[in-house]
Amino acid sequence: MSSPSSKAQQAREAVAGRLREMRLDAGITGRELAIRCNWSESKSSRIEHAKTPPSDTDIRAWCTACGVPEQSGDLIAANRQADSMYVQWQRLQRTGLRRLQESGVPLYEQTRQFHVYCSNVVPGFFQTPGYATALLTSIAHFRGTPDDVSDAVTARMDRSRVIREGDHRFAVLVEESVLRYRIGSPEVMAAQLGHLLSVMALPSVSLGVISFAAAREAWPLETFTVFDRQRVHVETLAASIKETQPSEVALYLRAFGNMKKVAAYGADARSLITSAIDALS
Repeated sequence: MSSPSSKAQQAREAVAGRLREMRLDAGITGRELAIRCNWSESKSSRIEHAKTPPSDTDIRAWCTACGVPEQSGDLIAANRQADSMYVQWQRLQRTGLRRLQESGVPLYEQTRQFHVYCSNVVPGFFQTPGYATALLTSIAHFRGTPDDVSDAVTARMDRSRVIREGDHRFAVLVEESVLRYRIGSPEVMAAQLGHLLSVMALPSVSLGVISFAAAREAWPLETFTVFDRQRVHVETLAASIKETQPSEVALYLRAFGNMKKVAAYGADARSLITSAIDALS
């Protein structure tokens, strides 16, 4: 599987290729296109070679200059999809963390079946205010974002209503390491782990814990969420990655299925959580 960043670049190159073919079909040079669009010839070249991503306005101007304005809609949609496949956290969080939390609400409310795997932190919709505050504070300091942690925590708690409201189902897997990594004080961690014991009792939630001792078929992966088996969001240190290609979504669901086979559920999962709580004292 190619890297998400390279796949996003391939998608951008596909858009650039379509724009170049459009210019060639119109029988005009890059110089003539630039004159018609009222920009520099170098800009035309940068767009055609996928060095500079075009804006919606650029695509409309390009299509009009080539005599096919009706094709701008499809190209704009393809360009936006390519642009959203791999988005750096620095760009997403440049105005703070609250807006990013709020932007996910529509997708969370629309989704009926969540498949969530976490290898590093407690899933966002299972977090307590104390845990979320400690985690988001760390993220804000690391990335140098504006300090709106308090508002971001409020927004995250509001988004978490989906675990108790509406027709949603959550299949969640966490590594045992998630229970042991200390995010915040021992008191914050104890409260968070106690909250996990509460949410795993909800009828909408299936929570599995992959213990350190599990004879696993799949190695620990990056955190990911699959929404209604149609799209997957992957979180890396540098970026948020979104995939809608069916084969890619199926790959993550397959990995989820492999890890689910070795996860502990019910009393066994609760035992792993209570053991982590006991280790805090």
